[in-house]
Amino acid sequence: MFENLRGDFARARDDRIRTLERGWNRSVWLSNLRILVAMNTWTIITYRFAHWVVKLRVPVVRQLLMVVAIALERWVRLWTGIIIHRDAEIGPGLVVHTPYGVFVGPTKIGANCTVGSGVVIAAGSRGVGDNVYFGPGAKLIGTAKVGNNVVIMANSLVLTDVPDNTTIVGVPARIRLRGGRPQRFEPKATSA
Repeated sequence: MFENLRGDFARARDDRIRTLERGWNRSVWLSNLRILVAMNTWTIITYRFAHWVVKLRVPVVRQLLMVVAIALERWVRLWTGIIIHRDAEIGPGLVVHTPYGVFVGPTKIGANCTVGSGVVIAAGSRGVGDNVYFGPGAKLIGTAKVGNNVVIMANSLVLTDVPDNTTIVGVPARIRLRGGRPQRFEPKATSA
């Protein structure tokens, strides 16, 4: 739990230093304080705590901590509008840029995932790779799997598998090629 939280804080701190902070306020302590005060951070902390409690194997302590985790989850969901299911497997470096309307179901997500507002990652998805950016309003629905180093642009709807190192645009999502020509995804036949 703490290793992942450290990774989340480091990624948020690096983003903040790169974009917003200049001059006198580049200290790590002040950056951590600003990150800790942010609404989005409490959602990540709550998710990491609840996920840790679910995996805890000490019977009575687990039940007591689960009550605390559920109460904390409900409170944070009420104030931020962000729902991250406690059974989701999310690697370090998760950043939620803007709150409200974010839903992450119980799925596996790699390291360094960035999520904007209005993003839905459904429970039925087969997973998300490392270094994936979900623009505001992006949706991952169905049994789709997203590869590594993928950018899913704003308001895109992903219904089928996405290969590594691509940018996805549109409804339904299409790979954006260098010549500006969109390419349609062809659904794979699933075997029963």
